[in-house]
Amino acid sequence: MRSLFWSLTAVGALALFVLAGPSLQPAAAADEASWGYAIAHELMSPFCPGRTLAACSSPQAAELRQWIVLQEVSGATRAEVEAELFERFGQIIKSTPKPEGWGLAARLLPFVALVLGAGLVYVVLRRIVAPGEGALPAAQTSTGPAAVDPELERQLEEELRALDL
Repeated sequence: MRSLFWSLTAVGALALFVLAGPSLQPAAAADEASWGYAIAHELMSPFCPGRTLAACSSPQAAELRQWIVLQEVSGATRAEVEAELFERFGQIIKSTPKPEGWGLAARLLPFVALVLGAGLVYVVLRRIVAPGEGALPAAQTSTGPAAVDPELERQLEEELRALDL
């Protein structure tokens, strides 16, 4: 019973590292070839809150997109352009929070909730399915009629007669 819970926990932890791994790794060299337009889809716009730079329709965003493409054409690296953008606009242009402090909590909280929920479902289902403490006696779980206390039956008939008046 406990080994299954710990197995599920280990599988969940492995899934977290597998799913979070690609987002923590540096960009591939193939993506570095044409990053000018891709970066506009990845960075948030400092001019339109809640939108990417590519989705923002403000003239300032259009100028910033052109500047990024010109930087790529002039030979600047993606890292240099991102560093300059972070220096000019701060962390507001990042689409995901840093994996530290509340940013780390925001990434881990759904996983922790999933593991705890799965553990709770496992415990509840084990108690429902497995006979043990709190299980009903065999006489009450049978499909046949259960024995009725004659005193309770008499009391019920008296109350029913009193309601008929």
